[in-house]
Amino acid sequence: MWSEQGYLRLVRASGVYDLLVTLAFATPWTFVLLHGQLLALHQALGLAGEMPTFGPLHMLMANLMGSIVCVWAWLRIRHPQRRFGRYDAAGRVLFACWQGYALGQGATQLVWGVLVLEMVWAVLQWWPVKKNARAVAMA
Repeated sequence: MWSEQGYLRLVRASGVYDLLVTLAFATPWTFVLLHGQLLALHQALGLAGEMPTFGPLHMLMANLMGSIVCVWAWLRIRHPQRRFGRYDAAGRVLFACWQGYALGQGATQLVWGVLVLEMVWAVLQWWPVKKNARAVAMA
């Protein structure tokens, strides 16, 4: 079980993780560099699955996702709250579902690493939090 303070540190840490992982998705210029690195890693590891070339619409979707996740991450870093952690856990389950779907459709096996981390963060953020002793005394 998490303490309240421990849980808020976890919410902030998940925001830092998301910011670091998705910042490169937020602009076309940074995503081109990231995509090149991911393609090289995919090829170097000889992984199954497809690592497609991104067209303008793909780029738009990647940039939209990167932008909104960066904003959401910054909110959790600056103002960590229990409810934000719970919402984030739900979002991570949704992301993991779509990542699983992509894997089933032939996406690069690199997605497995992200999917596993999404589920770990989701479980950690859904873990129970101890009632605050002061809040219990006031009830």
